Amino acid sequence: MPVPNISSVRTAAARIAGVVHRTPVLTSRALNTRTGAELFFKAEHLQRVGAFKFRGAVNAIAALDPEARTRGVVAFSSGNHAQAIALAASLASIPAVIVMPEDAPAMKIIATRGYGAEVVLYDRYTQDRNIIGAGLAAERGLTLIPPFNHLDVITGQGTAALELFEETGPLDLLLVPVGGGGLIAGSALVAAELSPGCKVVGVEPETGNDAQQSLTRGEIVTIPVPRTIADGAQTTALGSLTFPLMQKHVSQMVTVTDLQLVETMRLIAERMKQIVEPTGCLAAAATLQGAVEVAGKKVGVILSGGNIDITQFAALIARG
Repeated sequence: MPVPNISSVRTAAARIAGVVHRTPVLTSRALNTRTGAELFFKAEHLQRVGAFKFRGAVNAIAALDPEARTRGVVAFSSGNHAQAIALAASLASIPAVIVMPEDAPAMKIIATRGYGAEVVLYDRYTQDRNIIGAGLAAERGLTLIPPFNHLDVITGQGTAALELFEETGPLDLLLVPVGGGGLIAGSALVAAELSPGCKVVGVEPETGNDAQQSLTRGEIVTIPVPRTIADGAQTTALGSLTFPLMQKHVSQMVTVTDLQLVETMRLIAERMKQIVEPTGCLAAAATLQGAVEVAGKKVGVILSGGNIDITQFAALIARG
C-alpha cells in the first residue's frame, strides 16, 4: 500500500477545494498571556459537519472509481466520521451505511441520518465495529472507508495542518488530538516537510492512552474501550498506516484528564467565544493545562471538532 506523503496531501487539498471549508486560525491575547506562548488555534470545529473528519471523507469518496461510487460506501464511527461520510456521500449522490455505537451522542446519530445515511447501531463494549463494517461491505458490495486507517483519509486530514502552516509559517510546536491517529499522521508528515524544526505532540485522554503506550513499546498496543467524555477518542488501537507515520514524525505523546478537558472547554468558551467538544479540546487542554511546556514558543493547536449537544455542554461546564 502506498505511504502518504506531502505530495498526496497536496493532491487531497486540490481534490477537496471548494467543498471543504478553509477554516480560520484563531488567536487569543488572554490565552497567550496565560501560557507565555504565541498560540494559533486551527478551528476545525467550524468545519462542515463540525469536525476535521469532513476533509478525509470528501477526499476518500472523491477518489473512488465510478463502479465503487455506484455501489456506495460503509463506515464506522462514534459520530464525526459518521456525519462526514454521510454528508460527503450525499453530495456525491451515492448511498452510505454508517455503523455507530448505540451510546453515541444523540445529536450525532440524528445528524448522520439527516444527511441521508442508513445508521446501524451496535454496542461498543461487546461488539466489534470492524467486523460489523466488513460484514456489511461484503454482503452489500460497499466500499469500507474506516475513520483513520486509510490512505485518502489520512491525506485528507493532513490538509488541516497544511492550511495552518501556510498561514502561520514555521512553528516550534504542533499539538494534535489523537484517537486512531489519522489527523496526527497527516499533520505530522506535513510538519516534517513545511516546518522541519517543529515538534509534533499528540494528546489523548488519560484513560485511553493506547498511542502513548504504542510509541513507548514500539508496537501497536490494544486497550479496552476507554471511558472518557472525549467520545471521538474512544479508540482501542492505532492503525497499521497511522502507527509507522507517528513513529517517524511524532515527538511526544501526552494525556489529559476529563476534568482538564472540561476546564479547557470553559476557557475557550469564555476567552474565545467558541464551543468545542471534549475530543476537540484535547490539544488545547495539554497546551493550557501545562501538560506540555509552551512558554516562549510559537505553537499550533488543532481544535478538531465542535459537535456537542448544548445541554450537555452546559451540564459539563456546571459540574466542572
